[in-house]
Amino acid sequence: MFAKSFRVKSNTVIKGSDRRKLKADITAAFPTLSADELSELIPNKEELNVVKIYAHKGDAVTLYVLHKNPLFFEVEKRLYPTVYLLWRYPDLLPTFRTWSPVLQKLIGGADLMLPGVVVPPGGLPDVKKGACCAVTVVNNRAPVAVGTAAVSSEEMYSLGMKGRGVSVLHTYMDHLWAFGDKSSPPSVPDEDCEEEMNEEECEFPEETEEKEEEMVEKSSEDQWCPSDPASDPACGAVEELSIAEQDEEKGEEGSEKEENQEDQRTPQETMDALLLQCFLHALKSKVKKSELPLLTSTFLRNHMFSCCPSGKQIDLKKSSYKKLSKFLQTMQQQYSLVRVKELSKGVESIVEVDWKNPELRSFSPPEEKDVEASPVQDGGRGDVPYHPPEITTLYSVSARLEPLFLDANKRKGATMHPAEVRSIITEYVKKNELVAENNKNYVTINPTLCDCLLEKSEYQEVESLKWDDLFTRTLGRMQECYQVVYPGQAPVIKKGHIEPIDISVASRGSNKKVTLVKNLEAYGVDPAAVAATLQHRVQASSVLQPVPGSRDRVSVQIQGNQIHQVGSLLLDHYQIPRKYIQGLDKAPKSGKKK
Repeated sequence: MFAKSFRVKSNTVIKGSDRRKLKADITAAFPTLSADELSELIPNKEELNVVKIYAHKGDAVTLYVLHKNPLFFEVEKRLYPTVYLLWRYPDLLPTFRTWSPVLQKLIGGADLMLPGVVVPPGGLPDVKKGACCAVTVVNNRAPVAVGTAAVSSEEMYSLGMKGRGVSVLHTYMDHLWAFGDKSSPPSVPDEDCEEEMNEEECEFPEETEEKEEEMVEKSSEDQWCPSDPASDPACGAVEELSIAEQDEEKGEEGSEKEENQEDQRTPQETMDALLLQCFLHALKSKVKKSELPLLTSTFLRNHMFSCCPSGKQIDLKKSSYKKLSKFLQTMQQQYSLVRVKELSKGVESIVEVDWKNPELRSFSPPEEKDVEASPVQDGGRGDVPYHPPEITTLYSVSARLEPLFLDANKRKGATMHPAEVRSIITEYVKKNELVAENNKNYVTINPTLCDCLLEKSEYQEVESLKWDDLFTRTLGRMQECYQVVYPGQAPVIKKGHIEPIDISVASRGSNKKVTLVKNLEAYGVDPAAVAATLQHRVQASSVLQPVPGSRDRVSVQIQGNQIHQVGSLLLDHYQIPRKYIQGLDKAPKSGKKK
C-alpha cells in the first residue's frame, strides 16, 4: 500500500475526545496491550498528530503520529500497527518468518508467498483469514512487514504451503516508514532459530533461493500474477519481479554478494549508484568528441538510458539529486569529469569531457548481454518496441461542488472518470428524490444543486434542469485533468489538457520550408529518435532545437514540408491517436510540390 509515495491531505493535533476514542479502539484491536503500555503509546499530555493521506491508488488512510513516528494507520475503520510500534512490542501480532533476501521483494510491493515462509518447530501461528499479522526475518524477531493473512493457518497446511500467505500492507523502508525518523530495525534474537537450527540452516538455502520467484508475488491493478511471469503477459510490466531480475538472482556467487550489498542500501543510494554507473558508461562507450557540445537532455535520453542495465530504470526523482542539472553539477565539481555550460538561455550542454580522468579510465562497463537494449525508441530500426501511453481524461472535485460528492466520500481534489461523475450525480438525485414527478427527464433543483450549479441570475428563475444539462454543468464546474500511464510505470495525473504533438511548417532564409515537431516528450517519444528516423526516411538534414522557456524539452526541425512523413511515423509506428496530433491538415496535397 505504501510502496509508492502518498499525498498528505491534512495534519492536525488530536482532540481530547478523539484521543479517548482512539484508546478504546486500540484496546479492542490489540487486547494484549496492558493499561501502562497503552498510556505510554497514547500519553495524555503529549502531542499526538492525526495525519490524513491518500495512498497512490486513492485509498484514504489515517495515520496516528507520536514523536514524529507513525504508530498506527487506519484503513476502512481498521487499525494496523506500523513497524515503529512493533519494534517496541515485537510480540503484539502473530508473526510469520521468512528469509532475508525475500524482504527486498516485500519492500517493492510484493506479498509473502507460502513457499517463502519458514515453518518453526512449534508450527505456524494460529490465525484466521484476514487476521492482522507481522513478518520477520530469520535470526531477528523485530517485524519488518505488516499485513493480513490471505488464508487461515489450517488452509496453509492443506494447500501444501503453496500460494499466497500474507497480503502485505506496510514494510520497513516503504514510504510510510520514511514518514518517520527512518530508523533501522532493532536486533531481537530469534530464540527458536538459535535453539532448533544450526548456523547453516539459518542461512538462505540454495534450493529456496532458486525458487525465490515463487515466494513473492506482485499485484498489478488488483490482479495477482502467477509464479511464472512468462505465462502471463500482464506480469511483464512488473518491475520488482521482472524475469531479468530473477535471472540475476540465480547468477554466480560473486554477483549474489554484490546484490546482497545493494540490498543493504536505501533506494536513494541505489539510484545514485545506478546514475553514476550509467554516466561513466555513457562517457566511456557512447559519447564522441565530435558530438560536443551535447545537450544535457540528449545525453540523458540517448546515452545514459541506453547504458541502463536490463531490469532497471533510471529515475532522477528517486535519487538524492532530484534533477539532471544538479547531478551533472556534482559530476563537474566533485569528479571534474565534465564541464557543463549554458550556451543559450535556460539550455545547458556538456561542452568538455576529461577523457583522462582516473575515475573514467578505471571504469569497466558491466558485461551484460542486454545492456544495449535501450528504452529509447528508434523509429522501427531497433528491437525495442514503442508502447504509447494510455491517456485518460479525468475530472477533479472543486471546492464549490464538494457538497455534491460528500455522500460518495469524494473530497476536494479527488479525481474521477466522467462515467463515475454521472453515476454519483444520478445516485444523489435518486437518494434525495429530486426526479420531477410530472416529467422524469427533468431534475428538481434543491438548495445544494442551486449553490453548486446555478449562476446567481438563475437562482429565482430555474427550478429544474434536464439530465444532460445537469451533467454538463457538473463537469463544466469541475477541474479538468488527465492521467497518463506509461507501460510499467505508475499513473501520472496532471491538471488541465495534455498538449498535443504540434506539427508546423515555417520559413527560413530564401523562403526555404522547414517542418517543426514539438511536445513529443509528453507522449514518451524521444525527439532524437524521431529526428534520426525522419532524416533516414526523407534524406534531409534534421536538428534538435531547445524549446524557449523549457529546460528539458526540444523540438525537431527537418528540411522541407515533411508533415506527411511525420504523421505517418507518429500514427503508424508510434501509434499516437490522431486526436493528439495537431497540424496534419497542413500536409502538401498530392500532385503539388511545395
